[in-house]
Amino acid sequence: MRRIIDPFIDFLPSIDLHGTDRVLAKIKTEEFINDSIKLRYRKIVIIHGKGDGIVKDEVFKTLKKNKYVESFKLNGFNVGCTIVNLKID
Repeated sequence: MRRIIDPFIDFLPSIDLHGTDRVLAKIKTEEFINDSIKLRYRKIVIIHGKGDGIVKDEVFKTLKKNKYVESFKLNGFNVGCTIVNLKID
C-alpha cells in the first residue's frame, strides 16, 4: 500500500508528544499553544500518535478548553496528528 504524505504539513510549526503520558501531554500542549500565540502562528500541528488514544483524548480536551483555539481536526492523511487553527488578534 502506498502511503500519501501531506507536503504542506512539514512547513507548519509542530510538537511531537510520542512517549508522553496524559499529564505531560496536557502541559506540553498548553505551553506550545501559548508559545505559538506569542509568535503569531495561525496554524500548528500536534503529533500525538495513534496508539490507544490516551494522549489524543487529552490533547482534544485541552484544545476544547483553550480560548485561543479556533478549531482543530485530525489530519486526513495521518490520523496520528491534529491540525489546530489559532485565534490571533
